[in-house]
Amino acid sequence: MGDKVFKLVGAGVAFGATVLARQIATKGWKAVMNEEPPANPEDPDTEMWQALVWAVVSGAVIAIVRLMATRKWTQYFTASTGKRPSNPDDVS
Repeated sequence: MGDKVFKLVGAGVAFGATVLARQIATKGWKAVMNEEPPANPEDPDTEMWQALVWAVVSGAVIAIVRLMATRKWTQYFTASTGKRPSNPDDVS
């Protein structure tokens, strides 16, 4: 497996994690607030506190779940290939 496979599968993992995280955030909001989360937080009819809380909560959940999923994928890739994927930010 090369870096292209790593990146391609990693993008799929990140996308799937984002979808899952959005569902988690939505279910959490419904459980706590007993209502649907704001459909469009930018809508002026949405109360500002709801828009802000939804942005913070959903953003944090998405970031955490994506981080966990991509770290697991990187660990699996490294264990399977015996080498770490290259980091495009490394300056050599």
